[in-house]
Amino acid sequence: MVVTNRIVVLAVLLLVGLAARAEVLDPDRLDVMYHSYDGGGANIDGPSILVRKNIGTNVAVSANYYVDMVSSASIDVLATASEYSEKRTEYSLGTEYLHDRTIISLGYTSSEENDYSAQTGSIGISQSFFGDLTTLSFGFSYGEDVVGKNGNPEFEEDVQRRRYQLNISQILTKSLIAAFNVESAIDEGYLNNPYRQVRYLDPDAEQGYSYQAEVYPETRNSDAASIRAMYFLPYRASLRADYRYYEDSWGIQASNWELRYTHPWRERWLFELKYRNYQQSEADFYSDLFPYQNAQNFMARDKELSEYQSDNIGLGVTYDVPQKWLWLFDKSTVNLYWDYFDFSYDNFRNVLDTDAPPGEEPLYSFDANVIRLYFSFWY
Repeated sequence: MVVTNRIVVLAVLLLVGLAARAEVLDPDRLDVMYHSYDGGGANIDGPSILVRKNIGTNVAVSANYYVDMVSSASIDVLATASEYSEKRTEYSLGTEYLHDRTIISLGYTSSEENDYSAQTGSIGISQSFFGDLTTLSFGFSYGEDVVGKNGNPEFEEDVQRRRYQLNISQILTKSLIAAFNVESAIDEGYLNNPYRQVRYLDPDAEQGYSYQAEVYPETRNSDAASIRAMYFLPYRASLRADYRYYEDSWGIQASNWELRYTHPWRERWLFELKYRNYQQSEADFYSDLFPYQNAQNFMARDKELSEYQSDNIGLGVTYDVPQKWLWLFDKSTVNLYWDYFDFSYDNFRNVLDTDAPPGEEPLYSFDANVIRLYFSFWY
């Protein structure tokens, strides 16, 4: 909490009393998107619609509708249960108020599925100064979740989530922009999955091991810092580099870096190529196979808490639609992005391979494809 309080104080001191020059809000916009994820036995897809509208020159409002249709036969599910399908629906509302060079934003998000609901409110402050060469923004969000369990109507657990964020971006030269971001999060309550289980050695079991429910701590504190630089090339292309470091009170340390190149072609085409690498250590209480039942106070076998790494290659293309084709809008674009992910786990094993002795199964890995197709309209 000391770090968080310092972030708040720093943001307030920098935002108060700075000379102001009028800015403008982003223009009115409509985005319609279809997204799809396919990998590791899970299929997730659905639509999203985002509408943004300015009211005068000082106020903007926005609304977003987002749907995930989930069908999962992942290794976690098949190990202890059967394939399932569910639907998650999310609604978001937001507003922005502009005063000179300061933008104050408020947001609310509600997400519902058959065994989980989440409500989140957020506030943000952003201001540019020093001749608009520097922009400082601060954000805070608070969420309350309710965790349920299918087949058990009496099961209901609460989660509270707090997020703090501070971002500083700086125009260094006419071609180079850099940004630095720090985040702090506090999660409290029921933080594990009510369906997920750990396995432990059991000589009386046919396969040599048995399962019991996971047990997590009820508090998780995390901090992250990231830096980004973007360089604009003379022929309208750009290079971007990102690095982020993360650690939490569960013992996880993670880092990722990303390189991205954007290249225009002719007047209406824009192509993007990126590569991203992510590496993570395991949580203190994680194990693929515990030595016996109730071996620890806290136990987890979630592969997302194990030691693993992933590589991501992404391609994107944007086409600026001639206005004569869609004359109702000031500008229109068609955007298609494809990402390929490769996940490799260092201490999470494939229990579906029943020929190997317990603890000697092959390490698990999988790949995934993510597609986003969306249309943007400015009006």
